[in-house]
Amino acid sequence: MKLIVCLGNPGSEYTYTRHNAGFLFADYLIKKHGFNKEGKKFKSSLYSGLIEGEKVFLIKPQTFMNLSGEAVCVIASFYKILPEDIRVVFDDFELALGTTRFRWKGSGGTHNGMKSIIQLLGHTDIPRLRLGIGPLPENIPVTPFVLGKFQDEELKILSDNFSKAEDGLHLSRQ
Repeated sequence: MKLIVCLGNPGSEYTYTRHNAGFLFADYLIKKHGFNKEGKKFKSSLYSGLIEGEKVFLIKPQTFMNLSGEAVCVIASFYKILPEDIRVVFDDFELALGTTRFRWKGSGGTHNGMKSIIQLLGHTDIPRLRLGIGPLPENIPVTPFVLGKFQDEELKILSDNFSKAEDGLHLSRQ
């Protein structure tokens, strides 16, 4: 069993912001694989389905980005999901828009949602897929940039990359 954690902020005002690239990717996976909505559980919007014959839970934490670890910990504990079976998907302003980077482990870097997950799980061995939303313009502070909405052409670049990003989840490999 795998757990895909797609990070973002709840609320319609955040829907198309750069910080919600993870939620947008979740919507892609839900639609593509016909995931079932299980409702609001474990401080998350919870979905379930199969990818390549394997049971997958997908969550969109409803805790706001900086507290994402609360949602991940409660579901991982309930279903006894090991850190190596979790895939966290989140935005990264240090990567160019439309690019992805997968890592099997490491620090949270500059991403507070990933930092929260590492802190509360007590592990850095958590696979993660970063979705590029950058680069961060020199004259704009981080917070207004990541909470800014995508332009239509930026959203197209991001979503056109989702199929490649899904391949980068490495769900079948430990």
